[in-house]
Amino acid sequence: MIVADTCIWIEFLKKHEPYYSVFADMLENSRVLGIECIFGELLQGAKNKREIQIIGEYWHLVPKFSMEGLFIEAGKQSRLGNWHTRGVGLIDSVILIFARTTGSSIWTIDTKLLALMKSEEMFKPE
Repeated sequence: MIVADTCIWIEFLKKHEPYYSVFADMLENSRVLGIECIFGELLQGAKNKREIQIIGEYWHLVPKFSMEGLFIEAGKQSRLGNWHTRGVGLIDSVILIFARTTGSSIWTIDTKLLALMKSEEMFKPE
């Protein structure tokens, strides 16, 4: 399973390659986990009702994993690792903790988040 960062969702929704084809295949095969905060970011940037509808449809499509205390744990780990001083905000901290907890890989192009990740945590499309 993978967790796709907001930036990957945006590339997919804009149908930019190589993201679009790979991500579409992963969605069709239920290999993408949904995190509420990522969809919140997508909705925050939605430009119209159609975009809101599309994002909502994907939210209902993707499998989800609920973890109580996820934001609290992310805040603790971020503080301990000084992630915020390296430009990594709370949402990216949540993504990292979520992926580590679920054993998922992260697909991102965010260089600050990538700098915190171990190579085995990174999703690299083939």
